[in-house]
Amino acid sequence: MGVLKEELTSSSLPLLSLNHVSFLCRSVQRSVKFYQDVLGFSLIKRPSSFDFEGAWLFSYGVGIHLLQSSSIADFHANPRIINPKDNHISFQCSDIGLVKRKLEEMGMKYVTAVVEEGGIQVDQLFFHDPDGYMIEICNCDNLPVLPLSASSLKQSSMGKRFEALSGREAFCVAEMEEQMLENLIMDIIDLSL
Repeated sequence: MGVLKEELTSSSLPLLSLNHVSFLCRSVQRSVKFYQDVLGFSLIKRPSSFDFEGAWLFSYGVGIHLLQSSSIADFHANPRIINPKDNHISFQCSDIGLVKRKLEEMGMKYVTAVVEEGGIQVDQLFFHDPDGYMIEICNCDNLPVLPLSASSLKQSSMGKRFEALSGREAFCVAEMEEQMLENLIMDIIDLSL
């Protein structure tokens, strides 16, 4: 009962995961083809009660909902410059070199970037979908997800905030720590093989 009470009184929302992203499209059919052929998504059933054209796709644990735009004015007239600092969705990949080769075979324009942190390198690749939405493909799992812990913040003014976590917040931090430990163990096993 204590955790449930904490959840009801917590200031943050009781979220579980990302469910889907939604995009307006010039042509739902063209965008469906792109998300199926380029990114490997599968078309799934959407509620028949919708009175507007659209499509739902799913893969990698996330949905993409495409909605037919009623106005061409919703889109830029000229193709946008590929800017890695623009809004985007990102997908993890296992082989960035293979992604580059496949995009080149498809005639798709892309830009690359490299992020380095503590001797760890993350390769990023950015391109647009048919409606100009930015997509990133990366090997971001190279970079560990490290929460800012109370021990590293004790000297800062934020430290007090992290020292008194609610039950739900403590559970989320514990869940992150468990995932990081599991990833560390798997990395150690991979190195030993």
